[in-house]
Amino acid sequence: MLRLLMLILPLLAGLAQAAPQSVLQRPIELDTGSGILRGTLLRPKTDQPVPVALIISGSGPTDRDGNNPLGGRNDSLKKLAQLLARNGIASVRYDKRGIAASQDAGVDERQLSIELYAGDAAAWGQQLKQDARFSQLILIGHSEGALIASLAAAAAGADALVSISGSARPIDQLLRDQLQDRLPPPLLTQSDALLTSLRAGQQVAEVPQPLEVLFRPSVQPYLISLFRQDPARAFGQLPIPALILQGSHDIQVSVSDAKLLKAAKPDAQLAIIVGMNHMLRIVPMDMEQQMASYRDPRLPLARELGERILAFIQELPDSRNAKNGR
Repeated sequence: MLRLLMLILPLLAGLAQAAPQSVLQRPIELDTGSGILRGTLLRPKTDQPVPVALIISGSGPTDRDGNNPLGGRNDSLKKLAQLLARNGIASVRYDKRGIAASQDAGVDERQLSIELYAGDAAAWGQQLKQDARFSQLILIGHSEGALIASLAAAAAGADALVSISGSARPIDQLLRDQLQDRLPPPLLTQSDALLTSLRAGQQVAEVPQPLEVLFRPSVQPYLISLFRQDPARAFGQLPIPALILQGSHDIQVSVSDAKLLKAAKPDAQLAIIVGMNHMLRIVPMDMEQQMASYRDPRLPLARELGERILAFIQELPDSRNAKNGR
């Protein structure tokens, strides 16, 4: 660890001394053949090819900025994109099918699957790989987006991947842990039964009203597709450089998940950011302050998060130069 810090600190010092670059912001679209996905391109103002990050948001109706109408506005992914652009790295973040500006690309909820989301991410990656303004393609996935990134990386032609708050366990196991202390015993028993059925690929017609937001019949096909994935296995199969970032104060995904991802891919870099929560902010382990951070866009991102990502991307070989033999 000491050796790694000695390597990183000089690079971070250089980044800190560099003047922020001028940033261009433009809308960007992807024609999926079954609707248009819309996003935002941020890139430094330069004529030279720069790395580009495809930022993939987490579960549910989370938009390109990291905001969710069920949880509130926090602008976590928007702030991450802005940080990257100020430091010479372009990014694209996008609204998933049926979300925000990509509403018209929505399909019936029963037709959604994790494979469909991964296919969309791969298509975005392919589009960016063909753009001469960009050099390396880095997939950055947050929470469920980390799994989508792992599933999409090969087809996207990604040069590297960053997993932020990504689960290593099948998501039904993660949900069991998340619900353990949040539901009264009768509902917990019912949720366990629902998770067991969906894990076995069996839909359940009758869902208790308090659990409908999670297990309504129309979302069950998506959950079945999600639960059959093994995030650690998908991550471990990546043949590209990878960085695992996990906050010690994350109330949704644990440090043990990050360590399991590291075990699955020993050559990946791992950073446990002390005090960082699921919204990428430094927040005490106090439930009231934790929940407030989910709806406060004024809070700055954890400083080490940006430092680690910038250092990781700066160390990557230039894929275009490598192709040209330089």
